[in-house]
Amino acid sequence: GKKTLMSLPKVSLHAPGSAAADEICTPAALRFIGYLNSLFNDRRLTLLRHRQARVLEYDGGALPRYPSETRHVREDASWRCAPPPEDIKDRRVEITGPVDRKMVINGLNSGASTYMADFEDSSAPTWSVVTEGQLNLRDAVTGTITYTNPKNGKLYAPRSSGRLATLLVRPRGWHLDEGHVTVDGKVSSGSLFDFGMYFFHNVHNLIKKGSGPYFYLPKLESYLEARLWNDVFKASQDYLGVPQGTIRATILLETITAAFEMEEILYEIRDHSIGLNCGRWDYIFSYIKKLKYHPSRITPDRSHLTMQVPFMDAYVKRLIHVCHKRGTFAMGGMAATIPIKNDPAANARAMDDVRRDKLREVTAGHDGTWVAHPALVKIARDVFDEHMPQPNQISKVPAAGGRVTEAELLELPKVPHGKAVTSHGLKHGVDIVLAYTEAWLRGVGCIPLNHKMEDAATAEISRAQIWQWTAHNVKTEDDGAPVTPSRVRSLVAAAASSRSGGRWSLAGKLVADMLTKDRLDDFLTSVCYPHILESAFEGTDVGEDGTFKSRM
Repeated sequence: GKKTLMSLPKVSLHAPGSAAADEICTPAALRFIGYLNSLFNDRRLTLLRHRQARVLEYDGGALPRYPSETRHVREDASWRCAPPPEDIKDRRVEITGPVDRKMVINGLNSGASTYMADFEDSSAPTWSVVTEGQLNLRDAVTGTITYTNPKNGKLYAPRSSGRLATLLVRPRGWHLDEGHVTVDGKVSSGSLFDFGMYFFHNVHNLIKKGSGPYFYLPKLESYLEARLWNDVFKASQDYLGVPQGTIRATILLETITAAFEMEEILYEIRDHSIGLNCGRWDYIFSYIKKLKYHPSRITPDRSHLTMQVPFMDAYVKRLIHVCHKRGTFAMGGMAATIPIKNDPAANARAMDDVRRDKLREVTAGHDGTWVAHPALVKIARDVFDEHMPQPNQISKVPAAGGRVTEAELLELPKVPHGKAVTSHGLKHGVDIVLAYTEAWLRGVGCIPLNHKMEDAATAEISRAQIWQWTAHNVKTEDDGAPVTPSRVRSLVAAAASSRSGGRWSLAGKLVADMLTKDRLDDFLTSVCYPHILESAFEGTDVGEDGTFKSRM
């Protein structure tokens, strides 16, 4: 009899039309997004429910542990990650930033080894950001990207002499949806949309250039979430007829639960792996969030949570040991500092701090590091050039990281009473959450604050920390006053009312609510996302023959 093909999922767009969306959301590309969602979205939602189940255990007093069911993976010394591709063997300095056209060009020209174009924490995923970002990356891959500043006519283009940074792309995490796209009536995964569109439009051009589709994968919490990404990669490579192992990804190790499953995460994605990265700010946020009800785990003010504190030091040692033992990259963390233009002395101090931080990383064994501003590329590169003459130091396996205990991964610093929690720290934290939320609601995902480039993770530390102090009725130690919901609300109100214009009043309402509600929200971005959706009633449908059908 006649074979029936699997019926194609119905993909609908619920967004205003635009030139970028028309270029990117072609019928063939949307069919691929539909295919990925129909295969994998239910598994994604199941894994998100699995996260919630674990949260209940931690809230009840349990602590993260090395999983017993995967001991065989940790103890099997024979497996290795695939060797790194030729064009990213040397990743000593990586620069990151949002996906707007000017930033992409500046990233490529920055002198860094790679540019991580970010759909995640440094972008607010409005429909225009998401679609224009994909268009910008497509033009970057084909080499046709240019930008003219409308204010002064200045032209930006990839430089013709000197090496351009290799492109890496960070899609949104598993917890985020793409609310402008539905597949069979269900909202698309943001991860599958961001990954799928970049892969679909660029894989063949990247292969022709001798490169490949390289990714950074954020906020994984378990090895099963890495397995899901690996299955997405396998299905995608088959769909477009490219060899298995064409896609490569570095996983950001930025949740406390993932720190107990580093080897298992690498094992799951070993054929597509290019290592792990220390996502330090998100990691601190995750620590506070997962252990929020543990009275013995109340964190001191964020200014004390440096890379030198016990739980951060243990995490770095273990990550470098595990990655190098398995033959792959152990990438360092972010220098968020930006140059201080009008104060040479303060600027010199800030740059010295960056140098010290990068020196700590290269001597610990990291293979490369992150910066947020082009002015820091040379500073970071000079430190790595001096201490790492070879392309990477994967062949060095520091012994110390092999003996990190469960307790060491959770050990907080001891801060003298009077300095751990202060009224200044509380007010400063409120200001950070508020300023970031207001920018995000305007569609801006990273902002300069106090000479640092802050993205969602920075705001998340303060949000989780202030929530935790309120929940435990902690006292600020300089004045002995308890951190109560009403105190926090009045701080938010005072800060919001001193600003006008923008979206300060909405930000004030959302932040006051997030900092004082009974249950801590998982992610600030999930709370704010409904406020930036641009869903229009006149969506467009893609019919089974792949043609657009207007829906009136």
